Amino acid sequence: MAKIGIGFCAAFLTLTSALPGGAAESVDLQRTLKGVEDRYNKIQTLQVKFTESLTSRGRTKTDSGTLYLRKKGKMRWEYASGILFISDAKFIYSYYPDERRAEKMSMKESDDMKAPLAFLLGDVNFERDFGEYHTKPQDGGVLITALPKSDKFPYTEVTFLVAPDSTMRRLEVKLQNNDLMVFTFEGEKMNPLLSDALFQFTPPKGVELDDLTK
Repeated sequence: MAKIGIGFCAAFLTLTSALPGGAAESVDLQRTLKGVEDRYNKIQTLQVKFTESLTSRGRTKTDSGTLYLRKKGKMRWEYASGILFISDAKFIYSYYPDERRAEKMSMKESDDMKAPLAFLLGDVNFERDFGEYHTKPQDGGVLITALPKSDKFPYTEVTFLVAPDSTMRRLEVKLQNNDLMVFTFEGEKMNPLLSDALFQFTPPKGVELDDLTK
């Protein structure tokens, strides 16, 4: 997974009900958020195609691939570029084929970056870390921008597009340094049969694993 994306994939997303606006709009927001919770918190495994882009200093890098998830905390991001990101719920492994390099780090080291993708891990809690919402209809769904309660988080706002069936279609995260990460999702499969081998990492031949846990 792209280097900045590693921090992302370890994430805890939360939002509160402090919505500026009228009562009808607030009810719509609560219904939308509950739909996301009901959908993703009940799953055990998930498979979805994604596109990821990172815009930094006016330049954008884009990659795509397939994401596999299993509760709790197991992830496998397979990128078309060959980059690989795997979590076995204890450690995070990343592989960069262009650099012939692999790394291992503790899941605990990335807990503070667990925010925007927690819905994918079935860990949605919309009453934890965000204190303000802004909403509008878009593309047949609801576009929600959420502002965190604390400036200690590595991002300043999170925007996500929720479809009428409560699936997450797009996720945008603006980081403290003004970089912008955007994920789009499609082809979601709920509770597919995923083998244990998907969440295990063995460095390719000739590639040394840099163990950052020591």
